[in-house]
Amino acid sequence: MKKFDLSFLKKISVLQIIVVLVAIALAIPAFILTRNFVVGWDITDLPGVAVRYNEQGEPEVSGAVPVPEDVGIPEGDLPPAWDGGSRVTLLFIGLDERDWEEGQGAPRSDTLILFTIDPVSKTAGMLSIPRDMWVNIPGFGYSRINTAYSSGEGSRLPGGGPGLAMKTVEQFIGVPIQYYAQVDFNAFEEAIDAMGGLYLCPGERVTIDPIGPKPPVKMGPNCKNYWGYEVLGFARTRYTEGGDVDRANRQQKVVMALVDQVFSPQNFSTMVSKAPRIYAEAEAGLRTNLSFDDALKLGVLLSQVPRENIKRGVIDYTMVAFDNVVLGGQDAAIFKPLPDKIRVLRDEIFSAAGPLSPMASGDHTLLMQEDAARLRIVNGTYTEGLPERTGNYLLAQGMQVVEAGGYADQQYGRTTIVMYGPKLYTLRYLITVFRVDAVNQIVFSPDPGSPVDIEIRVGADALNIVP
Repeated sequence: MKKFDLSFLKKISVLQIIVVLVAIALAIPAFILTRNFVVGWDITDLPGVAVRYNEQGEPEVSGAVPVPEDVGIPEGDLPPAWDGGSRVTLLFIGLDERDWEEGQGAPRSDTLILFTIDPVSKTAGMLSIPRDMWVNIPGFGYSRINTAYSSGEGSRLPGGGPGLAMKTVEQFIGVPIQYYAQVDFNAFEEAIDAMGGLYLCPGERVTIDPIGPKPPVKMGPNCKNYWGYEVLGFARTRYTEGGDVDRANRQQKVVMALVDQVFSPQNFSTMVSKAPRIYAEAEAGLRTNLSFDDALKLGVLLSQVPRENIKRGVIDYTMVAFDNVVLGGQDAAIFKPLPDKIRVLRDEIFSAAGPLSPMASGDHTLLMQEDAARLRIVNGTYTEGLPERTGNYLLAQGMQVVEAGGYADQQYGRTTIVMYGPKLYTLRYLITVFRVDAVNQIVFSPDPGSPVDIEIRVGADALNIVP
């Protein structure tokens, strides 16, 4: 994992830009799968009919095998498992670097954005919360909401700063929060650059002050491709008439541009090819309690949410009353919430029925079957009948094989899986069945008009796998 010089962090500006986490979440169908091949993911066994080998190298069919525990995040740091079907909410946190610069201990949160996804209605939403909101912080009393993180970190509470920030926002907004994520702006810049830049439509004329030895940049209203330092500067600037509210809207505009770029059909295969580099750039600046399995579920879900179903909201100046208090011996401006107005905005984004709590984790075989992926199997060997044998084998495990027969475009030593649609639970299952351990064994070729979702080009290795 790449390390950053903390002395460099002390010299740079506010860590407001956490929207790259949204990009990572939205790009999980590309990032998660490719990442785990690149870093040597140990493919896990899945329930169902598995093939084992005896000492003589002969295949033996065994019954169901247990799924090993996820690796990575310690179990104690994880929320209850998400079933992939209930509404789920994530809190994105950006930190204020002034506390580091002034030696004041744990940093305050400078940006708080709630991101919610509802699998039933296929909707998502973003809600930005001002940092100066006057709220009750559990165990610490009333203060600005941005002090929740520093109080949790400084007091070394269970869950630390993210845990207390989540509890505070839960109590304030009235919705359960399952996950949190943080990213530093340096990772954001490098991830955008690794993507080849971001095609952004500012919609306004604004002068930004990039971090580091770069001159001010004047951005116009027209659409063009911007590099990471420009996107960061656009999202973090507050020197416009609307102040923090304008900045929140710019951050959400960046999020929507990321959605468009990651999931556009013409860009998806390119995003997949760049995924290892993008993840490597963002990983060092990323902190989250999101497990691999839940990240995969979120990626599948987010890929199915139409852009027009992503709701956006900012708690603006019409929803608060301005006031002043004394904090740390200094006069401080605060926003006192007007609950009735904030509640209306919340319900627009989270639905009037309210969010649902996470439920029990789903079985991997059932999730694969619920994918209802349509499979085509073609022969990449000279062995007659191998596609039909493979089809019968997969049918027995509950897969939908709609075509089996014919020859592939070439001979394959290793089975290759071609993805025409985002059926990632099925892909994960097939990865285990065919012992896929190389990036070039998976080809992403998005095609909404394809009569099948996945094409399996069975290779010579399948002779030792398929009964």
